[in-house]
Parts: sequence; C-alpha cells; structure tokens
Amino acid sequence: MDILKIAEGTYQLSVNVENILFEGVWEMPEGVSLNTYIIKGEKTAIVDGFCGWDGVPDTLFELLGNMEIDPAAVEYLIINHMEPDHSGWIEEFRKINKDVKILCSEKARDLLNTFYGHTENVTCVKDGDTLDLGKGHIIEFTTIPNVHWPDTIASFDHITGVLFSCDAFGSFGKLTEKKYAEELTEEEMETYQRETIRYYSNILASFTMAVKKAVAKCKVFPVKIVAPGHGLMWRDADRIMTEYDQFADYQKGKAREEITFIWSSMYGMTEKAVNHVKALLEKESIKVHIHQVPNDSWGTILTSAWTSTGIILAMPTYEYKMFPPMAATLEELGRKKVAGRKAFRFGSYGWSGGAQKELDEIMERLNMNWEFLEPVEFAGCPLEDDFNKIEEQVKELIRIVKATIND
Repeated sequence: MDILKIAEGTYQLSVNVENILFEGVWEMPEGVSLNTYIIKGEKTAIVDGFCGWDGVPDTLFELLGNMEIDPAAVEYLIINHMEPDHSGWIEEFRKINKDVKILCSEKARDLLNTFYGHTENVTCVKDGDTLDLGKGHIIEFTTIPNVHWPDTIASFDHITGVLFSCDAFGSFGKLTEKKYAEELTEEEMETYQRETIRYYSNILASFTMAVKKAVAKCKVFPVKIVAPGHGLMWRDADRIMTEYDQFADYQKGKAREEITFIWSSMYGMTEKAVNHVKALLEKESIKVHIHQVPNDSWGTILTSAWTSTGIILAMPTYEYKMFPPMAATLEELGRKKVAGRKAFRFGSYGWSGGAQKELDEIMERLNMNWEFLEPVEFAGCPLEDDFNKIEEQVKELIRIVKATIND
C-alpha cells in the first residue's frame, strides 16, 4: 500500500490485488491496483475508494492515519462509481463518520440505498455541478454513464488539472514504484498496454459507444493528470484518451494488422489441420495470437480478438453442433461486441456436420457481422486436398486483413 502526492493538496492511495478473478470472471495475470484519491483543501474529500480485497477498510484507515487525516473528520465522499470494488468500504467508514456528505449521480444514489441501505446526506450531481473544497480546489463533475456502470461520473479539479476518471482510462496491472505511465521503459509499456487492452476488452467493451462519448466529454477539460481507479496515472492525458478512442473504434472490425486463431479439437483430427495452419502462419509477415479452448480463458481470448482484424476458427462438430467450449467462447465475443471481423473457419466432423449451422446462428443472433470466407469441413482426418483448401483460405484471409488495414 502506498501514498503519493500527485499535486498540491492531492494524494493517491493505492493497493495491489492479486490471485483473484475480477468480477468473479476475469483473470488478471499481472494483478490490478485499486486507487483512492484524497483532496485536502479547507475541507477534505475522498474520491472513490476500494473494497475489502486487501483488508480494506482497515487498509484505507491506516493510510489515512499515515497522512494524519482523521477519518471521522472527512467532510465529503465523492463516489464516481458504486461497483463494490470502489464502494465496498463505505459501510465501515460510516460507522465512524455518520455525518460525511456523499456526492454521486442519481443512479449511484439508488445503488447506495440498494447495496448499503444508505439514504442520508446524499447530494446528486450532474454535468457542470461543482464542489468548492477551499484553497482553490473546485471540483467539477461530468457524467460518463456506462463506463462501465450507468452510475459513473468523473471529477475534475480545476486548480490542479487532475481528472479523477474512475474506470475510464484504467488498466489491469499492479503498481510498483512507478506510478505514471511515462515512467515505464519501452518493454514495460508494451506489457502495460497489453494489460490495458485486457482491461478494456474484458470490462468496458460492451459499452464502447459510451466510452466514445466519455472520451469526448473528458477532453473538454484542461487535464494535466489522468487519475483512474485502476492502473497507472497519465501526465500525457491526450495519449491515453486517444488510445481509448482507438480501442473503441476496434469494435467496428478494423483493428490492427493481427489475426487471432482460436482452435479446439476432441481427438486430434481437427488438430492435424491446426498444426498445418500454425506452420503456415509462422512463415507469414503478420502478427498472430493463438488460443486453444477451453485451455485459454475468455478474457485472454477477448484481449487478442479485440485488437485483431482477422479471426480463424477451428473446431470439430460435436453432436450435430459446435464443440461446446468454442460455442461458449463465441457467445462471449458476441456479448462483448467483437463485431465486423474478417474470418475463416475449418474443422472435422464424424457422421454428420452441424458446427457451421450453430456458428451461423450465433453470428446472426448477436449481430456480430463477421465476414467469412468459405469454410473447409472434412470427414475424419484431413487429406492433402483439405490441407490445400485450408491453406488457400488462410492466405486469402491474410491478404484481406492487410488490405483492410491499408484501405
């Protein structure tokens, strides 16, 4: 747990969390930081908070004690977002400070009551509303709903230029002694950007249109520091906002010059063709992400698929349908709105096909709008003619992906 002064009268309190599934679903191989912010003017406000994953609220109270702040004397809680990883400490906090004034959105007020039965001293804020903490700290609020819950707001301090952006512009990944993205080496930044894509695709992708609107609203402020609820802070506000804008654009289908290859096999027959394609892809000048289901998690596959313009699917027919783990994976890609991809599918079948029918149904039901090349299906083990057809289609997909990016 760390305390860092980031601007005049403004502090970040952070805790790293590891070895859990975020939201009970998403793997975080690099962990995640939970960030709280303190603004000390003539009055003190806590912005966001963190839940009980690391002994909070005791951790939060200990950090406040290290700053010589009496929790019972804090005047304001600014709740940018009511998800329990930000609000799980409120019940314990109110036991020692029942008079604290809470500022949040209308939807957050309702959730505050639903989660914790709290209705007193709550002020709802909307776009343009402000809070004067004294010593020049005038906090302006802007609503950024569905980034990633409908209650979310961001808070901007006009004297310091700090934007407390909550889940917007955040990332997975633990914080070390480096707290700002600009402090990372090139290698560290590459890893961090991967974790940012993982965070975006796993947590925010379903709300991509809302993200686009939030970026536009936040760019209005003269931001000097972006201070998110998770991950590193950014002094180069334009860079992270532009990256988030690009991440949102990937939803349409034109992403990076990359292919995600998702495959599964029951008895090794489809895998024979998979191995042939792997060898082919190694010779091609295009970045490829390869994932086997169910071995690789949804979150990991989503991370790759979100940045990939091309998708290759390889799976057998299973009892007249798709191999079930592949169907579940595609369902999740559809719910996260991985749309408009260029794609190719191949696979084996035994006594009857059927995988293609279920694939078509998923694509139509979830409005995924993937553009598929003609599939290649083969009975039992693939023969030389099957390998040749698959190779032709893979090469054609690579050509289409490159043409799409360069268009």
